[in-house]
Amino acid sequence: MSECIFCRIAAGEIPADIVANDDEFIAFRDLHPLAPTHVLVVPKRHLRSLDEIEAFGDAAAGRMLRFTAAAARSAGIATSGYRVVSNTGPDAGQEVDHLHWHIIGGGPLGGMV
Repeated sequence: MSECIFCRIAAGEIPADIVANDDEFIAFRDLHPLAPTHVLVVPKRHLRSLDEIEAFGDAAAGRMLRFTAAAARSAGIATSGYRVVSNTGPDAGQEVDHLHWHIIGGGPLGGMV
């Protein structure tokens, strides 16, 4: 989808500070971090949100979770701890209509919501 910023980043059309990359997924640092470390994990295949995960398939969904954990290790926050969040839909604050996970860490995060 040429109008989707995450599709364009995944295609290499827009530069990003890449943390991890493979054939199916890309992880890059958020331009507006909410914590000392804030990485986005994006499937290269366009899906609007977590609500469409069935179209992804069980095997790909599992690979995305493993890739997310590996990206946290690559970002250097696996030992101290991190949070993984996916906002789904406007009420949850999803700003880009492309499935993505936020990996947030690098210091104490405080309570949930």
